[in-house]
Amino acid sequence: MAYNEILTNRVREALAHIPQVEEKKMFGSLAFMVNGKMCVNVGQDRIMSRIDPELHDQALQRSGTQTVVMGGREYKGYIYIDEEAIKSPDDFDYWIGLALDYNKKAKASPKRKKK
Repeated sequence: MAYNEILTNRVREALAHIPQVEEKKMFGSLAFMVNGKMCVNVGQDRIMSRIDPELHDQALQRSGTQTVVMGGREYKGYIYIDEEAIKSPDDFDYWIGLALDYNKKAKASPKRKKK
């Protein structure tokens, strides 16, 4: 799966003011790591926001959203948002804002040892 360049550029612009942002290819998409923690991923026709799990069910009430499922497991706090649902700047900013707010208190994944 390739990632969407237009969405990628929107995310880059939204995160440009943050000093510690790293881009990594993962899960067939492009992940934006903020302060060493996954924050937003960009796929072909959607983004994935890592948000506070306490807000998960409420966030799913917005149109064009679904819980991230990998390997048959649902990941609370990880939400896919369809490109159509983030066309407006306000909708886009809502999801980026939720991801950045949670990033402040999220724990980073442990570093894996290289073989």
